[in-house]
Amino acid sequence: MKTADLTKLRKKMEKNLEPNRYEHTLSVAYTAANLAAVHGEDVQKALVAGVLHDCAKSLSHKKQIALCDKYHVHLSPMEAAENSPLLHAKTGSILAREEYGIEDEDILNAISYHTTGRPQMSVLEKIIYIADYIEPGRRHMKRFGDGAPMERLAQIRQMAYRDLDETLLNILSDTLDYLQSKGSKIDPMTRTTYEYYK
Repeated sequence: MKTADLTKLRKKMEKNLEPNRYEHTLSVAYTAANLAAVHGEDVQKALVAGVLHDCAKSLSHKKQIALCDKYHVHLSPMEAAENSPLLHAKTGSILAREEYGIEDEDILNAISYHTTGRPQMSVLEKIIYIADYIEPGRRHMKRFGDGAPMERLAQIRQMAYRDLDETLLNILSDTLDYLQSKGSKIDPMTRTTYEYYK
């Protein structure tokens, strides 16, 4: 994708997303580009996936479900649930392809799995999953374990530039710990991904 095309995508996201979400989107894109440069991934692909990873966030639950039905995208019960924080990933992949003309399957998968992960993730998929978690605007951490929350986040940020798999496993572990501590339901794919990388 050419730089001019990426600029158009950014402008569309700025128009379609709330300001805070747009700032997060840019931060994820730039974090993903840095990780891509360090880990030998295509920087342009990382930028595109980062810019589009939350492209469905502004759509209502009803519209997202309708899109998934239209394109026969399977949803887990957790993804399909009202107010699901996971649904926008699958819907975002549809929009990236149908509205924004993205044909690269690796980019589409990186968008689709940036909330749950999956076994055998590509380097780009790992980068987007991690970048979404560690981007500089993040001020919280999903774990109550070792150290203060910001210290833990700082550890994971440093880890991301050394080892993607170790970072992915730590994020998945922290996410599961957090969800269990809150008594929240856990999407099976998140647990499956954790078990795979463990």
